[in-house]
Amino acid sequence: MELILETKNLCKNFGGLTALNNLGIAIEEGEIRGLIGPNGSGKTTFFNVITGYYKATSGNIRFAGRDVEKMTPDEIAKLGIVRTFQSTTVFHEMTLLENVCIGFHLQVKSSFFPSLFRTPSNIIEERDIAKRSAELLKYIGIYTQDNGLAKNLPHGLQRRLGVAVALAAKPKLLLLDEPVTGMNLTEAKNMMDHIKKIRDEVGITIILVEHNMRVVLGVCDKITVLNYGQKIFEGYPKEVVKNKEVIEAYLGADRAREDVF
Repeated sequence: MELILETKNLCKNFGGLTALNNLGIAIEEGEIRGLIGPNGSGKTTFFNVITGYYKATSGNIRFAGRDVEKMTPDEIAKLGIVRTFQSTTVFHEMTLLENVCIGFHLQVKSSFFPSLFRTPSNIIEERDIAKRSAELLKYIGIYTQDNGLAKNLPHGLQRRLGVAVALAAKPKLLLLDEPVTGMNLTEAKNMMDHIKKIRDEVGITIILVEHNMRVVLGVCDKITVLNYGQKIFEGYPKEVVKNKEVIEAYLGADRAREDVF
């Protein structure tokens, strides 16, 4: 497998605080990689840096054969790195279809003036986007007869809608930031199934930040563990749950037990 994302000596400082410290991570194409660690370990900062929202203090980020650490967020998104966020980021006062249509904005070919005056080419493109958005809603498992407002969806389906919006941007690398937050066991299991489906059927590489270890262990091929902005362990799920340094990072050395997960 070829590498789709690789970071070398990646650092991010906020004044005197080091959020990422010489971080090196290599992600293979088609992989589901878990990224875990205690609160404040650098997971969300890592997402923000590789998507261009934060500029790296130093180091290299290489995506699909290109150095991207100096690119803007929109340039990086157009290359194919797309993320979701910890909180639900759907537009609650818009319909489900309208939410997903927004996700297609990176693919829109019409310029400003045809869009403003609704030329025939613009109308055709809008209809195509609406059709693809409806198909994407069905694919992600959201079935609705009336295409109601997003705010009326249950929490679990709102999180799934956020994934659909991200998929509309046609990612090559999808970053999922705590996708099962606030979900019950059934909702979390459904999300796990959809994460696997997205990788297996669409071929999208996924990096998953999540505190729910059942989800991480159940869906990820490999897991990278961060603490204080550094990589302290990397390996397969069955290796992570037995690593004392990982357990100590979560519970502290005085409480570390091999059965914590």
